[in-house]
Amino acid sequence: MQYTSRQEYCSGDFASLPDDLSIKLRTRLQNLGIHQLYSHQLLSYHTVKERKNLVVTTGTASGKTLCYNLPILDQLFKVPSSRALFIFPTKALTHDQQEKLVELTGDIETNGEPLIPVCVYDGDTPTQKRQVIRQMARCLLTNPDMLHTAILPHHTLWETFFRGLDFVVIDEIHAYRGVFGSHVANVIRRLKRIAAFYGSKPQFILTSATIANPLEHGKSLTGEDLVLIQEDGAPHGARTTILYNPPVIHQETGIRKSASSEVIQLAGTLLNKQIQVLIFGRSRKGVEFILRQLRLQQQDDDENYRAYRSGYLPADRRRIESDLRSGKLRAVAATNALELGIDIGGVDAVLITGYPGSVSAMRQQAGRAGRKTEDSVAVLVASGSPIDQYLMRHPDYLVGKSPESALIDPDHPVILLGHLQCAAFELPFSDNECFGTANNTMVREYLEFMNESGQVNHSGGKYFWMDSAYPASNLSLRSSDSRSINLVVEENHRNKIIGEIDYLSSLWMVHPKAIYLHEGMSYFVKNLDLENYVASLEPVDDDYYTEPVQKITLKKINEQDAEYYPGAKITYGEIQVTTEITGFKKLLWNTHEVLSVEPLSLPPNTMRTTAYWMALSDETVNILREQLLWKNDPNDYGKDWDQIRLAVRTRDNFKCQVCGVPESGKAHHVHHKTPLRSFVSLTEANRMENLITLCSNCHQLAESAVKIRSGLAGLGYSMGQLAPLFLMCDSSDLGTLSDPASNLADGKPAVIFYDQINAGIGLSRKCFDLHKQIIASSHELVSNCQCIDGCPSCVGPGGENGAGGKQETLAILELLDGAE
Repeated sequence: MQYTSRQEYCSGDFASLPDDLSIKLRTRLQNLGIHQLYSHQLLSYHTVKERKNLVVTTGTASGKTLCYNLPILDQLFKVPSSRALFIFPTKALTHDQQEKLVELTGDIETNGEPLIPVCVYDGDTPTQKRQVIRQMARCLLTNPDMLHTAILPHHTLWETFFRGLDFVVIDEIHAYRGVFGSHVANVIRRLKRIAAFYGSKPQFILTSATIANPLEHGKSLTGEDLVLIQEDGAPHGARTTILYNPPVIHQETGIRKSASSEVIQLAGTLLNKQIQVLIFGRSRKGVEFILRQLRLQQQDDDENYRAYRSGYLPADRRRIESDLRSGKLRAVAATNALELGIDIGGVDAVLITGYPGSVSAMRQQAGRAGRKTEDSVAVLVASGSPIDQYLMRHPDYLVGKSPESALIDPDHPVILLGHLQCAAFELPFSDNECFGTANNTMVREYLEFMNESGQVNHSGGKYFWMDSAYPASNLSLRSSDSRSINLVVEENHRNKIIGEIDYLSSLWMVHPKAIYLHEGMSYFVKNLDLENYVASLEPVDDDYYTEPVQKITLKKINEQDAEYYPGAKITYGEIQVTTEITGFKKLLWNTHEVLSVEPLSLPPNTMRTTAYWMALSDETVNILREQLLWKNDPNDYGKDWDQIRLAVRTRDNFKCQVCGVPESGKAHHVHHKTPLRSFVSLTEANRMENLITLCSNCHQLAESAVKIRSGLAGLGYSMGQLAPLFLMCDSSDLGTLSDPASNLADGKPAVIFYDQINAGIGLSRKCFDLHKQIIASSHELVSNCQCIDGCPSCVGPGGENGAGGKQETLAILELLDGAE
């Protein structure tokens, strides 16, 4: 299946440089060969000069940088006391934009020495340089995290800067959505509060990729009304976008050729024609896998091919960006870290490995292809996931649909409380003070809560911070845990840091005995020291990789809403989620065959969040039982099962046959290597050679590899894959489980969706509200899939020795999607 759309060549819409432009800036532009502007750049210049806030949403590589640099630098050249703050979502983008500003402010008579101090202030800035930057910076470039933890809490050291603050640039605002965006909106509230304290009222200039609600989102972030500039005056070559669905290679199971293998093959074809390629992958491990296979395929200098993702050291990322821009690199495999507007010069072709999670991200990644007015191509290679297959059958969703809205909730109780604590540390609150859209009554309630806990003291109509804690240091903008783990390799008898990873990710990416991929190389994790935040690695050349096995436990806290639909009851409420990495699988690189499953013992992670769960009614289950389409009832092992279990455990010396742990006070489990449901006869199923003694932990790991997929599991899989389309979120934002006897649903079989963030962000509530649409689309998806008994494109694959459960899933959906 293939779908092609084409955007024709555009000659652009040009305009002269503005007449009132600073002579120094005009001269510098002309020395750089810039003698005219695109129409949207000139419009942006005049809008800023009118003291209006604006948001620019023109296309990728349309020169948005000049939309804010031009008016800001003009003001800074003319008014020596003027200052500007530039906020970028990543360090990479910060340093990329620093180069552009230095280029525009360089004095040709002093070998390019900038006439206006342009300074980067981020986590990589050396301590000895920070005091000088605070004193001299006029263009200050940073990221939200540094603004949050290092600038705002120490605003007294930045008094001159804040007194002259005339402009705040927030680049790539589409990156500030969900929890991260909600945090950033509160950081901006704190910034405005401190600016007002020093007598300044900065003007906001925002840029964004195409989103459905740029004005609404911009106002949510800044609290200001904005002017939208979206007419793109930049020229561009013809752009071809192809949606490609890999062929089915196993008709019975519906399994397709993998997106990764097809991308590697397509990349090889393009590289053989001397076309530079940028490949986007969905995950860090996926990107490293593509790099590894690409190097094996090409068999030339490995340095021609690189990966780009979070976890690499800053110097390595800068070098990759530069080499890609110069054309030195033939191909780069990247996560969405290269989706943002880092200047990579434009490449000839972009390959996208699976739907990246949103229309906006798809357009951003595809837009990285194209050098000025030259032709370019972007290819989305679909994976076998239901969401990808749904989109292959509905290409208009990608090509014709407007992009998603960026949604944030700055007044989310947990997030708001954290930033009110930070704001109180920075400046006292007056009794009647508001905080963004949080009115004075709401703010007063939070301050009184902080007063009762001893964090603030109310005196003379103000609330003063009293706690010894430094609140910003304990509040992460991006995750619930701000700690990071250094990845260390011993080299010439000295430890060398090759990268870093956040604390929570380390539990599943660099657990002991894991294979960690870095720049196409495999590393064996010798030890994970969580107390000292170090993972010790050593390079290996093994033919396998590892995947974690996790156990998720849910506990109901309360029910807040409920409704009855055909065949089921749906509920919305609060739950506690406990996640624990209990083991890992070793899988062969080429075939992905599971070599072994090994246990692990790592600390669990617990959060309180919101959830939507759908419990099947007793009537629904009974109908399915009558049709012999219900596989979730307990197994009947036969009347001699106790004697058989004892015989197996005796044969195995009462020891787990995987980890070797002996029984201690409690009998081990006996596991069917080939599932019981695969046999017609109990005698055949219970043969001694089909049974093995396992401890409870190893039994759980083994079951995850060989279980038969039930219709309930298939229902959860299809709904969980499609829900992000309706919620306009990434699939990783939503946790999904199916449980044949859920304690959330009083022991009834249920499918559960929950927000993957402490206290929730509203996604599960939307699932509750969109129940009918999600069920109907799941029914359509499974009904139209051509596989026989389940596949990754509809209800998910069965276990390695199991069946898919498609018929049962369809039966459930027909009951749930029935006429009311």
